[in-house]
Amino acid sequence: MTWPPEAIPVGTALVKIRSERDRMSAIERRIADFIVENAQLMRDYSSQHLANALGISQSSVVKFCQKLGFKGYPDLKLAINEAVIRADSNGSAQPQPQDASQAAAQGYGLWLRKSEAEEATRLINPPGTLTAVAEAIGRARTVFIIGQGEDDLHARTLALRLAQLGILTVHNFDAAHMTASLSAARPDDVLLAFSEHGQQPVLGQLARHMRSQRGKVVTITRHSANALRAQADLAMLVSAHDERTHIEPLLYHSAMQHLLDRLFIRLYEADGARRTRLQETLERIQPLLDP
Repeated sequence: MTWPPEAIPVGTALVKIRSERDRMSAIERRIADFIVENAQLMRDYSSQHLANALGISQSSVVKFCQKLGFKGYPDLKLAINEAVIRADSNGSAQPQPQDASQAAAQGYGLWLRKSEAEEATRLINPPGTLTAVAEAIGRARTVFIIGQGEDDLHARTLALRLAQLGILTVHNFDAAHMTASLSAARPDDVLLAFSEHGQQPVLGQLARHMRSQRGKVVTITRHSANALRAQADLAMLVSAHDERTHIEPLLYHSAMQHLLDRLFIRLYEADGARRTRLQETLERIQPLLDP
């Protein structure tokens, strides 16, 4: 496995590790999990200490660092230490009551984790990917959008945004209805399929149906190998990880929304006619919202 040897800005080391975890080997995942879970302690660990703690060779640790884009372990440790220092500082020098301080710390922690998820998602969706998706949508006569369960929340939001730009959309959460709709798809039309884990067989069937119509399939899933992503012409990915089951969905939703916002902005800025349509649509909608 080879990762792009990118230069990693200070403070994004932990984000990079989390975003790449799904593509790592078993040994690399062990190193990654240990570093993320023990980031506060890394300043006291040499590469040999880390290797001994995990029962692996020191060269495995060095190779792990280099695959992430660092020159070696000292550079990775420095970046992690500085990220930890910044995360520990909430910018307030004034003492606060215990309850207020705890609430502020929780709010800052959630903001930080959301920011990390959004940054990790940005890193795994380079500008070229978003440009290709935006161009495919721009060429399509019709964009078909589907998501089931909670995925439909994101599908519905994007369908509304595209419609406001004057892009013809067919949105449905029912697979049978979407199958019927896809029978009218033309070459270069686009199917956008939302699925967090990409494991619903019915979405795979819709993807195959769309490709038989010579349309394009765009998937939006987690940053993991999955059956739906394997059938995509273009894949957008979301990275959001947290061991707390009540927090991870919040991170996923935030990172997903940020990704879709970036796509919307590209579509808006690429075409003056779309900008005009959006303004006209908002002007038509506003009287309906006035009391």
